[in-house]
Amino acid sequence: MSSYNYIKTDNHPIMAWTKGVPVGDEALEQLHNIATLPFIHSHIAVMPDVHWGMGATVGSVIAARKAIIPAAVGVDIGCGMMAVKTSLTSRQLPDNLQQLRSNIEQAVPHGRTGTGRPDTDEGAWSDVPERVARKWMNKPYRQGTLKQGYDEIYARNPKLGKANSVHHLGTLGSGNHFIEICLDEQDRIWAMLHSGSRGIGGRIGKYFIEMAKRDMERFFISLPDKNLAYFPEGTDHFSDYIKAVSWAQAFARLNRELMMDAVLAEMGKLFENFSVTDMAINCHHNYVAEETHFGKKVWLTRKGAVSARKDQLGIIPGSMGAKSFIVKGKGNAQSFCSCSHGAGRKMSRAQAVKQFSVADHERATKGVECRKDKGVIDETPMAYKDIDQVMAAEDDLVEIVHTLKQVVCVKG
Repeated sequence: MSSYNYIKTDNHPIMAWTKGVPVGDEALEQLHNIATLPFIHSHIAVMPDVHWGMGATVGSVIAARKAIIPAAVGVDIGCGMMAVKTSLTSRQLPDNLQQLRSNIEQAVPHGRTGTGRPDTDEGAWSDVPERVARKWMNKPYRQGTLKQGYDEIYARNPKLGKANSVHHLGTLGSGNHFIEICLDEQDRIWAMLHSGSRGIGGRIGKYFIEMAKRDMERFFISLPDKNLAYFPEGTDHFSDYIKAVSWAQAFARLNRELMMDAVLAEMGKLFENFSVTDMAINCHHNYVAEETHFGKKVWLTRKGAVSARKDQLGIIPGSMGAKSFIVKGKGNAQSFCSCSHGAGRKMSRAQAVKQFSVADHERATKGVECRKDKGVIDETPMAYKDIDQVMAAEDDLVEIVHTLKQVVCVKG
């Protein structure tokens, strides 16, 4: 018996790993809209954390032949997770976890204030640290450096408009992005974080989504949802998008590495005999890559999904008060070798704020050193699906290697 729900449509079928997990009607409508597109390869794969997203559904894996839908990648390009296992155990944790949280918050800019400008935004560097500036200028990227790649993108797309780049490198952001200190089933301490390409990735995503919409209008192409506008392979705009999105994905990966360096440095100040192990994972869950599936090369977009090839390690986080998992992929071909990227929202941010109180949030995050104010009610655990149900629904996609539970959580 298959573990996925097979949804037959008039066009391409949908295979959804959603048994035992609620799926909203809006998300289902989006999936049916995507299924109508002529360049979809074989079927659409849907992960158990699926929910409505702008243009394309979060938790969808779309294999396209000779085309890319920018909204199927989204605006948080390269968003993903990083986790590092340390030599520390719970016995070495300080009695006052608030100090550890405070140190991390001081070391890593987070949240967003003011207009977003570096001189007014607490979530950006007002003065870029030398270690960050050095990486920005010298980090190898293709035939040059990350900074040179940035300059080439703007030279090719002058209407893109300047956005925070180096001032956001090594910073967390807001919303569902977080930094956590966790314990695994053996009481070993892990550092884990979630973020992406920040302001510059958002600018690139929005710019090309709008460009694709204009192309559809220019060539009189009718779509069930204008946000499904696409670039055909071989066109100038396709080439420009691939270059820009690939760069943003590299920026996002480096962003996580720099934050992790800062977190581990702060932990090193508080703990004795502290080292990291070789268990370290850095994976995207909002991105596009050229891959081969069912014998064909395709452009595969994972929007809220993680690559789960055979024995490949990945990270599936829960919420502020729930477990997270280090997983090993099973290489399931039907899912395009993918798995979920987290618990997935079961309600909108606005609905969560209306439905839950600070007291509700305090109960849900008991035992976790984290924000417990009305500013994070939209991120309260009850706004998310049950992570155990999500993991059960994708049992044939991944194997659980480690189960993590946070003791500290930093949110913007």
